[in-house]
Amino acid sequence: MMVDPVRLRERMVRDQIQARGVTDKRVLAAMRELPRHTFVEEALACKAYGDGPLPIGEGQTISQPYIVALMSELLQVEPGMKVLEIGTGSGYQAAVLAHMGADVYTVERIKKLFHAARKRFMDMRLFSVKLKLDDGTMGWPEEAPFDRIIVTAGGPEVPGPLVDQLADPGRMLIPVGESRRNQTLILVEKKDGQVTREDKGGVAFVDLVGSHGW
Repeated sequence: MMVDPVRLRERMVRDQIQARGVTDKRVLAAMRELPRHTFVEEALACKAYGDGPLPIGEGQTISQPYIVALMSELLQVEPGMKVLEIGTGSGYQAAVLAHMGADVYTVERIKKLFHAARKRFMDMRLFSVKLKLDDGTMGWPEEAPFDRIIVTAGGPEVPGPLVDQLADPGRMLIPVGESRRNQTLILVEKKDGQVTREDKGGVAFVDLVGSHGW
C-alpha cells in the first residue's frame, strides 16, 4: 500500500525540487497538487515520487520530477500563455503547465500513449489541454504562434518548424545532442527577430523521432 500521496508529493517538492534551487511558486504548487502516481502504471505507483524517470510503455518515460520542475521554471510561463509541447508521453508535463495557467497544445506520435493521456486529461477535467496525434517535429502550424514551446525528447538539432512557430518574443526548451540519450538542454529565445541559444546543462531524454529528429 502506498503511503499518503499528499505527504509524498510534499517530500518530493521539498527534497528533490526546492533543494536543487527551483523557486517558481506556480511550479511548486502544481507539483504539490498533481497526483503523479496516476500518470504511471499501477504497479509503479509506489515509485512515482522517487528521484528519477519511470517507464510508461512503448519505450518512453515520465521524466524525473526535478527535470519537469526545472524545465517548467525555465520556460517562464505566465497564465493565459499558449504553450506547445512536443512529446505528450504520460501527460504529466502538460498537466503541470496547465495547472500553471497555460493553454497547452501537446503532440504525441505514439497512438497508445496519445489515447491514454487524453483519457487522463478528461478524467482530471484539464480542458485547457488540447492533443494531437502527429509528428511532433513539425509542430502544430494551424495553432501557431506559441508563446512557449517545450520539447520532451532529444534530437540532433532544433527543428526549423518549431523555431518558425515560436512567437516573438518567445522561449523554447529542447534537448539537443549528436548522440542519443546524451543531450544538452538548449534554451532558444526569439526577440525582435533575433534567435539566440543558451546551454542549460546536460540531460538525458528519449529520442525525438520525426522528419526533423532521429
